[in-house]
Amino acid sequence: MTDNAFGLIYTGEANLQLRELTYSRSVAAVPFAGRYRCIDFILSNLVNTGISNVGVITQKNYHSLMDHLGSGKEWDLHRKRDGLFILPPFVTRDNTGIYNGTVDAIRSVLGYVRRSSQRYVLLTGSHTIYNTTYSDMLAQHIKTCADITILYNDVTAFDRDDQYDDLRLMLDEKGRVYDLQIDPYRPMTPSQSCDLYIMEKTLLEYLVEEAASHALTDFVRDVLVKNVSTLKLYGYRYDGYVARMNSLSSYFKHNMAVLDRGVRSDLFNPQHPIYTKVKDEAPATYGPDAHVANSLVADGCIVEGSIENCVLFRGVHIGVGSILKDCILMQASDVRENCSLEHVILDKGVTVRAGRRLAGYESFPVIIRKGSTI
Repeated sequence: MTDNAFGLIYTGEANLQLRELTYSRSVAAVPFAGRYRCIDFILSNLVNTGISNVGVITQKNYHSLMDHLGSGKEWDLHRKRDGLFILPPFVTRDNTGIYNGTVDAIRSVLGYVRRSSQRYVLLTGSHTIYNTTYSDMLAQHIKTCADITILYNDVTAFDRDDQYDDLRLMLDEKGRVYDLQIDPYRPMTPSQSCDLYIMEKTLLEYLVEEAASHALTDFVRDVLVKNVSTLKLYGYRYDGYVARMNSLSSYFKHNMAVLDRGVRSDLFNPQHPIYTKVKDEAPATYGPDAHVANSLVADGCIVEGSIENCVLFRGVHIGVGSILKDCILMQASDVRENCSLEHVILDKGVTVRAGRRLAGYESFPVIIRKGSTI
């Protein structure tokens, strides 16, 4: 059944609340959990479902993403037929190369959509992280004869800082969607979209062309919300862990959550492995006075100080006498001697000179831009 479906990933989300994290990269390429990128989870979910045709729509700051994806070899998508297709913006008579929204972006790649031999399309964004397969969801979509099926999960808490593309589903007892809310001030339902939609590709073509002909730009706001009464929409509930990269505080929170064994076992279920670009380095090295507690330490790290509740990406150095608590340090960060860091995010290649003190809060961590020296 899944060999009759293909994936279409939109990576052009412009989330300004992620601040310096998306200054030089797209949301899809934001590092997560020590060695992964956000897009790894969506790609792995599609591959684990048995889907072998995946298109990735890029918009801006996509060099890091293209370097990470390469030919798609790590996801077994370097194929003679189908495989991984990176779809960057380009300029033609009808396309300015600058997308005003998801409708513009999808319309620009309708050639790829029409060439795909599969009947169904799984349309998804790239800022939502979870681990599942879509076989049962596709089976439900076909069984209910739905126009569009939306993946969702039930959330128990609501944070105003995380209000970004917050689509809420109101469902009847049969699972049909009878109303939608977008970025509600007071949500009327705990059912929140996971930003994945299944539909027939012919319906996607029609909806996108119809919206474009009326100068509408956003697929969720202008297509789904406005047509909820005319389209047959169904929801499919996912009960596992879901991380949404909605803000800097949510990014920090979900990276810290990976330190919990239960969350790790859910996100990194060995039955559905998460694939990523492999970069072999020497194992992590610990100095004689190093102290490590409840932390993720990637290969290539050198730890000579003390870390607690920290996530260290590849090649990070922690100097002698430095104390770090509740921190995220991305690749090649260098914290020198006798520093104190708490609730801090260091982007790739940041250097913190000896004796520096940095401290934020759980709800407002300090973030240092890529390549900076403190």
